[in-house]
Amino acid sequence: MSNYTKLPAILLLEDGTVYPGKAAGKIGTTTGEICFNTGMTGYQEIFTDPSYFGQIMVTTNAHIGNYGTSGEEIESNQIQIAGLVCKNYSTPYSRKIADASIQNYFEQGNLIGISDVDTRSLVRHIRDKGAMNAIISSEVLDIEKLKEKLAEVPSMDGLELSTKVTTERAYYFGNENAQYRVAVLDLGVKKNILRNFSDRNVYVKVFPAKTTFEEMERWTPDGYFISNGPGDPAAMPYALETVKEILKADKPMFGICLGHQLLALANGIRTQKMFNGHRGINHPVKNIIADRCEITSQNHGFGVVAEDVQNSDTVEITHVNLNDKSIEGIRMKNKKAFSVQYHPESSPGPHDSRYLFDDFTAMLTA
Repeated sequence: MSNYTKLPAILLLEDGTVYPGKAAGKIGTTTGEICFNTGMTGYQEIFTDPSYFGQIMVTTNAHIGNYGTSGEEIESNQIQIAGLVCKNYSTPYSRKIADASIQNYFEQGNLIGISDVDTRSLVRHIRDKGAMNAIISSEVLDIEKLKEKLAEVPSMDGLELSTKVTTERAYYFGNENAQYRVAVLDLGVKKNILRNFSDRNVYVKVFPAKTTFEEMERWTPDGYFISNGPGDPAAMPYALETVKEILKADKPMFGICLGHQLLALANGIRTQKMFNGHRGINHPVKNIIADRCEITSQNHGFGVVAEDVQNSDTVEITHVNLNDKSIEGIRMKNKKAFSVQYHPESSPGPHDSRYLFDDFTAMLTA
């Protein structure tokens, strides 16, 4: 068991704003781009989502840790966030199926955090000022020293990170006797995406981020999936080239999040850093093809340029965000290729959008 005690800690933002708090997790110092997630549950899935690599996560839910952690509720094999900021940090937990407290989990995963922060004030500040870097420390409380260290942290804009979270070698998932075979380009794939394929009679082979189309094609898949992941899509020429080769060969393709942005780039549509990204499990999206709405799980700090999509000759808009009218889904007019900006596998979140996996499976035999 952990002998956790609440030592003082500091959160310093890039613009000089300081938030005092108490140490959570491992004692130390960590840096990254600060962002917030509005989900009321599913904190462990959020912490292990590779798309959050390099980011300090602010949880707007008031209580974190109250239902403990479980080895079954992970989206990758390790904690991916760079740090945690929360209000109430609960080391006791009350769920029978949990196997560890959040403090034990963080200590084992070397995660540094800060609790007892006025997260409502912090989130309002980030909403007003936009995305920025931050530093958490429970070992250095000198603000000037922290400012010096924070100044060395690179901007997320222009940062390539998928090669830091991708699998080192190809692996298989699902039943090898399944009806379909899908090649997954792992840019930071979540385990529940693979589970959704397996549930639909799909056997997948997951390839490292820099795998070429030719190498994946040797496995003779029925289609290709381009995964979610962290970082700037415009800083990934290797993945963009792979997507272009898949389209050139006229193979069925489905992209989620980062995969969506790469499909857009492959069609001459620019991507951009968002002032504040979309991160939560209650984002309303309209499927304009089916004329219906769905509540979605989202996690992205980059998006596609709406004007470019609207002026494109090769793609059409399929989904639109009802909060800010940003582009949430596209499909190509003359190829079997489509993508969405949000996460239809959810986990956490509602299952309104899981039909997209069915749509892709149907495309494999069409």
